[in-house]
Amino acid sequence: MSESRPVEGNFTPDGARFAIVVARWNGGITESLLRGAQRGLQRHQVPDADVQVYRVPGAFELPLAARKLAETGRFDAIIALGAVIRGGTPHFEYVCAETTRGIGEVALTTGIPVAFGLLTTDDEAQARARSGDDSGNKGEEAALTALEMISLFRQL
Repeated sequence: MSESRPVEGNFTPDGARFAIVVARWNGGITESLLRGAQRGLQRHQVPDADVQVYRVPGAFELPLAARKLAETGRFDAIIALGAVIRGGTPHFEYVCAETTRGIGEVALTTGIPVAFGLLTTDDEAQARARSGDDSGNKGEEAALTALEMISLFRQL
């Protein structure tokens, strides 16, 4: 019996193009996520010319913008970045659930990887901890996910 090896992606971009969609709401946090995503792509030799940044008002708008970008056929992956911080109303749950569902739906219906960089935190301190300049920046992690998914898809 032959031994089967798993097929998995790596972080070699080889001419891949990326769209990064960033929510402006909670801008201090989302700008840090954006810097993390850009840092992750640059660390893996993705030229700045192969990355286009788009801004939307808030997290709820991320899925629609991601879908429109996927439909252009110009991008190999989309990175969706936003931050929703819990408040005193059910708004948090609605926005988080629908944004999460929408981002997943875009990936499934278009076949374009959409990396999930949406922070859903109880407070601003948690959001800052997940978007800082040290390790653990979820924007950078989303960029690495996008790189790996592109590589995997090219092997399928």
